[in-house]
Amino acid sequence: MRILVSGGGTGGHIYPALALIDEAKKKDPTTKVLYVGTNRGLESRIVPDAGIDFKTIEIQGFKRSLSLENFKTVYLFLKSIHESKKIIKEFKPDIVVGTGGYVCGSVVFAAAQMHIPTVIHEQNSVAGVTNKFLSHFVDKVAICFDDVRSNFPENKIVFTGNPRAQQVAHMENKNRLKEYGLKDNYPTVLIFGGSRGAEGINQATLDAASKFKGQPYQVLFVTGQVHYDEIKKRAAQKEIPSNMIIQPYISNMPEILPEIDLIVGRAGATSLAEITALGIPSILIPSPYVTADHQTKNAMSLVNKNAAKMITEKELTGAKLADAVDQLMNDSAQRSEMAKNASDAGVRDAADRLYNVLKDLVNQK
Repeated sequence: MRILVSGGGTGGHIYPALALIDEAKKKDPTTKVLYVGTNRGLESRIVPDAGIDFKTIEIQGFKRSLSLENFKTVYLFLKSIHESKKIIKEFKPDIVVGTGGYVCGSVVFAAAQMHIPTVIHEQNSVAGVTNKFLSHFVDKVAICFDDVRSNFPENKIVFTGNPRAQQVAHMENKNRLKEYGLKDNYPTVLIFGGSRGAEGINQATLDAASKFKGQPYQVLFVTGQVHYDEIKKRAAQKEIPSNMIIQPYISNMPEILPEIDLIVGRAGATSLAEITALGIPSILIPSPYVTADHQTKNAMSLVNKNAAKMITEKELTGAKLADAVDQLMNDSAQRSEMAKNASDAGVRDAADRLYNVLKDLVNQK
């Protein structure tokens, strides 16, 4: 099969695409893949590093306020459709997949105009603008949350889950925590605000640090590279207990997740896919800075199943964070119940499901 994939801007759009590509190549080593993104998005670094053929188009997103830049956006969109058709003619894909972000808008739309089978994958509980637009033209819409069904034509929807879940579902304990000065096989909390970090979570964690002293668990606090130097300066003025380690970044984060007993972090689609695939209890602090507050809706999908607790950023304080962590880390029975509920919510064969959608469409062609 020849698969053209497009999606970018954030890791939440890129990592599910990479997981799908990984599974497609496992199932059929003769699979050919081309990834189309922009030269400014994260995909321009992540995709080539993964050894996947990569081409770029020039496009930008709409400004939400009235702006002359939107005239340029329309021009670039029309121009990028023409560029996309050229790329498609050269690569000759059997199917085209969009995983979100404005870059996939012109690529998938061009493919639909050329009568090539098309699929979009929506990772969140609220549909992105690009996927809403594309849903009128594509053959199938793959979703991860039932709440998003109302955003799309019902007859096109297929529930697949997030392919990233399958990628991490079989991760085993590699005893990596000792690389960071932590104990092996000891109850561990991971506090992590995303690859760039989150100022609100970082500040609350620093304020909570003294309350972690002497507790029967250890804390791995990952600040994000951008915030690390500032957090270390602030930490020098506080009493940081010996059972708390501060790190800027963890390479290949999923590898340490089997050693984690509780995760504190954002409620992005990729994070939730990993959490549920491995059945890890969590305290979710949704980002308030995302479109349509979709992280809160993502988080509530687990809170309503008693698989997670939620603290809004508005109500987040060091004391509230410390109390929530203490309560769960000192109640193994509740953690076990939450872990089971998180695991029950996981879709560990998500990449298989999405791959089968692609295969069925190609076979129908």
